[in-house]
Amino acid sequence: MTGTPLGSSRGLLYFADGSPAYARRYPHEGEEPVHTHSFVEIAVVVAGSAVHHSLSGRRRLQVGDVVLLRPGVWHGYEECAGLVLYNCCVGTDLLRNELSWTREDPQLGYLLWTGPHSLQRRGLLTTHLDDGELARCVGYLEALDRLRARHLDKHRADVIGWLSLFLGQLSRTATAGQDEVANGTVTHPTVMRVMAMLEGDPAHDWTLAELARVVALSPAYLVRLFKSATGLPPMAYLARLRVETASDLLLRTDDPVTAIARAVGWPDQSYFARRFKSYFGLSATVYRNRFRT
Repeated sequence: MTGTPLGSSRGLLYFADGSPAYARRYPHEGEEPVHTHSFVEIAVVVAGSAVHHSLSGRRRLQVGDVVLLRPGVWHGYEECAGLVLYNCCVGTDLLRNELSWTREDPQLGYLLWTGPHSLQRRGLLTTHLDDGELARCVGYLEALDRLRARHLDKHRADVIGWLSLFLGQLSRTATAGQDEVANGTVTHPTVMRVMAMLEGDPAHDWTLAELARVVALSPAYLVRLFKSATGLPPMAYLARLRVETASDLLLRTDDPVTAIARAVGWPDQSYFARRFKSYFGLSATVYRNRFRT
């Protein structure tokens, strides 16, 4: 795991060595052009300042600020002055397997799964660490960083352990003052089952009626149950899953946009185009052209 485990293909950053997650310091001066990635990225500002550019607009960053982005969300940095970021990258396979339990935890579920999509955030969540929280998080990230020099097969548990400590601290900060999240209960098993069904086959022509029938609930009750746990109704959750999948396929393959639309369950090209642009602020074609060059 020496060096960086990230590879780049046509502007898309991805894990190239099977790493489940990693952390590393990155200095920036001037400008870091907009880019996207196939994993969850968490950027912690440890020195300097910059202007963060994303679909949400431009926001000045200072020490202690944290930006979390779901896969496919684009961003960049402008006016970097001595900016040093500790970037933590988390693979989606890790989240959906060893860390799938985080969806059941109110705080971690908000940080990684529901918060970035609530309140029209479209995949981006920000928070701020005080000096003590920042020091703890940097300590966890440094431990994770040191593991890059170790053999992954023998230290996978260590990677997940340090990552979990970092995510735990971050989730407590992000949910501070949100009693309904911080003091919430674990996600209902039925919600977990529906999420697994949607993630297992996003191309299926799912309907609310079908989902409700499979789990033996009324559609209205399923919506209330699902929304209370995730912040989104089931079909909105499916739409988010589909656009994230589409963004990855646009940059990782040469498949036509029409084929990608069908592959994620939206065979109507005009409907796919509207949903993709409403989420990323760019058409699928512009998104592909911009981030593959």
